[in-house]
Amino acid sequence: MIYPLCDHLSSSTWTLWKMQNLDSLQMFKVDLRRQQISQIVEEVQRVVHHLTTEISLQDLRFQAVPYSDTYNGNIKVLAPCQFLVTVPVKGLVGYREAREQRWRYYTLRGTRLPCPLQDPEGLRQWLEAEQFMKSQWQWHEADVNIEGDIVPAKVLQVFRKLVENAIGTCHLSGKVSMLTQLSAVWVAVETSTCQVELELVPTVEIPTVWPEKARWPPCLKRWPSRQRVECIKSFGFALLACSNYHWQQSFLQAEQVLLDQLDEDGGCRRKCFQALRQMKEDVWCPGKRPVITSHHLQD
Repeated sequence: MIYPLCDHLSSSTWTLWKMQNLDSLQMFKVDLRRQQISQIVEEVQRVVHHLTTEISLQDLRFQAVPYSDTYNGNIKVLAPCQFLVTVPVKGLVGYREAREQRWRYYTLRGTRLPCPLQDPEGLRQWLEAEQFMKSQWQWHEADVNIEGDIVPAKVLQVFRKLVENAIGTCHLSGKVSMLTQLSAVWVAVETSTCQVELELVPTVEIPTVWPEKARWPPCLKRWPSRQRVECIKSFGFALLACSNYHWQQSFLQAEQVLLDQLDEDGGCRRKCFQALRQMKEDVWCPGKRPVITSHHLQD
């Protein structure tokens, strides 16, 4: 009777040992990933700051992405070799929700449609220059504006040309290259460890305002608290130029604050998220352009 009990204890001890070692290995890989990405981000943000500083000198509608010694809110890591970089625009102040609905019959080429354009769905919206209490006259120019709308596809056209020019002006042709096969503005940056692909997205930052379309949090949710919700909403939102006619609502800053406070109640959600992210990158979606990014897991 003693031997089966010893065998059982031995098996349990072995299982516990394996679990502890797997956990240690996973956390080691998470820490290693963090160190590697920190180094890549350091190199990438120097390049981005250099490029966008030149762009802001060429076109006053765009701001330079600031360089930061700590966390840079303009750079979002989607995968180890794939980043989203939001490039703030300026000259648009005092946002307010559009109250009147109107039909749009225009196209990017300047022709007229027999039927109106489809209304935006989900967290997408039109953006009119008149929705801002103050707007620079450049936002009313035909290179970005059609019938009063600031059109994301036209903003991207202007921005793409500025990026191409800045790469040459900053003498970065050996380090940075445009990825022309993609509709959005993507560049490849050579770092000391690997090649990183960046999506550069012109972004309208709208602080302190929470859009009506973003019905968050869902009803009857106990987390986060009402006070925390009000704090999160005070960060506002942003509009990303990443489609033809409609702007994409984005809440990157609010999401980051929520992530930082995931385990306020003593839980281990952050650790679980890190483990899932590591599994995604090692097993589920390895490679430079994964179908599932960290942003999907976060959602």
